[in-house]
Amino acid sequence: MNDGDRTDTLVSFDELLWFGKTQILACLFGIFLLGGLMLTRYWLPDVNLSRSDLLFLYALSLQAALVAFRLEHKDEIIVILAFHFLATLMEWFKTSPAIGSWAYPDENVLFRIYQVPMFAGFLYSAVGSYIARSWRLFEFRFTNYPPVWMTVVLAVLAYGNFFTHHFTVDIRWVLIAASVVMFAPCQLTIRTGKRDRTIPILVGLTFVALAIWGAENIGTYARAWMYPGQEDGWEMVSFQKFWAWYLLIILSFVLVSLVRFRDEKSTRPSV
Repeated sequence: MNDGDRTDTLVSFDELLWFGKTQILACLFGIFLLGGLMLTRYWLPDVNLSRSDLLFLYALSLQAALVAFRLEHKDEIIVILAFHFLATLMEWFKTSPAIGSWAYPDENVLFRIYQVPMFAGFLYSAVGSYIARSWRLFEFRFTNYPPVWMTVVLAVLAYGNFFTHHFTVDIRWVLIAASVVMFAPCQLTIRTGKRDRTIPILVGLTFVALAIWGAENIGTYARAWMYPGQEDGWEMVSFQKFWAWYLLIILSFVLVSLVRFRDEKSTRPSV
């Protein structure tokens, strides 16, 4: 084994630099999307379109550019679109008058599905894009990965609970506990330049959920959407939303895994 290929305890500056640059590449979609949200809060071009419509066209252009420059692969696009569809369906339910979990302030929106502006689905696409691109760029490998069928069941139940908890028992804490039991033995090995680094997969999922909760605070500050209590001025998004994002990360991660474990035989999980 070469010295440059071993797993070292200390992290070098070059390794940190490579890791940072690769993280930026992995979340390009999300970075540019957040930039668009902030820009359109303070400035809008003089066109006969609502802010939400402009954001939809902007997000659509971003997605097309990622495909055109081959920064996203065909299989990644399929799973991102699947997450986009599932998330848009959830958005329609959550923003319906009967539920009202959050709202979009724009009026006269052309590109929308009922009350949901179509740019909203791209907020979730950015999450799917990040996970799919991170998987490829960091060369994810796993040890002690849980049975794939169990992760699928967990993801399906987590998604269903976003709907059913409004009418029946909320099982989110049961699902979170189940995810901890299921993934606690699993270790994720990533490639950082010439070295391998191994972390518990739960640590990685938690940090991603925390980053998205932070991004959601930026999105609501930009007034792209609002939660109850934010109508008269911005306030920090409740940390309870972190747990919702944690479960959505599980869903997105499982969707990506179904493609990766099928196509990348060398990275199939060991159980």
